Amino acid sequence: MPVNLPTNLLRSFVAIVDTGSMLNASEQVFVTQSALSLQIKRLEELVQQTLFLREGRRLNLTSAGEVLLDYARRVLLLHDEAVAAVSAGRFAGPARIGMVQDFADSLLSGLLSRFSELHPDAQIYARVAGTAELQTLLDRRELDILLGFAAPNDPHAVTIAPMSWYGEAALVEREVIPLAVLEEPCRFREAAIRALEDSGRQWRIAVETPNLATLKAAVGAGLGVTCRTHLFLGDSEALEHEKLPQLPRVAAILRAGEKLDKAAHRLAELARETVQTL
Repeated sequence: MPVNLPTNLLRSFVAIVDTGSMLNASEQVFVTQSALSLQIKRLEELVQQTLFLREGRRLNLTSAGEVLLDYARRVLLLHDEAVAAVSAGRFAGPARIGMVQDFADSLLSGLLSRFSELHPDAQIYARVAGTAELQTLLDRRELDILLGFAAPNDPHAVTIAPMSWYGEAALVEREVIPLAVLEEPCRFREAAIRALEDSGRQWRIAVETPNLATLKAAVGAGLGVTCRTHLFLGDSEALEHEKLPQLPRVAAILRAGEKLDKAAHRLAELARETVQTL
């Protein structure tokens, strides 16, 4: 009897190789590490070969594993092509999109609801996080689309906007300016601190939070000055003060994975259109 290799076992095997660890692979294929270990054990039983050798925390492929890896990639490619061909004209989903908090209010209630109305059969997975974290997820192929911030010269820029100061003018008159910022890494935090230091102004972190809503509350309560784009509170709320230095511009970027299915490709198009109007 021929041996049948289930595609879920092959997909887990490839995920371990691509991500470099059981932990990262378990997040990509959505199973626990213990379940992933059992899958690899089952795959080794089916092929009657050891596929990985553990050296400390590293997992290295055996010679049999190297051979299987090439075939596994080709099997999965043909499998996914077959599914796409059979379901042509349908959205298999989920379309996976990641966005920074600044875009969440507009995109979650606008873009994603619009996409759902246009394509009710499509599934959507949305992740809200910082640009650096989203980039990591995109590199791991855990996201299809990334919407974040980058330098103005980034090749993936969709639109470019100025950074502005927000907060109470009285805080700027203090000898040491209190800042309200998001946790590191944060492009706006870095820009605010660099601009103040270059202009010779003293500063201190008064409020540090991972949450944009908390940052808005802190600025509204007069606890600190912050630096964001107009998406934060709007141009009319921007703080103009002669004692505040100029800030750089920032790009809103859209990055996408190498191979998007029909659903993800359409979502990327709508995301680009939406961000251009923000």
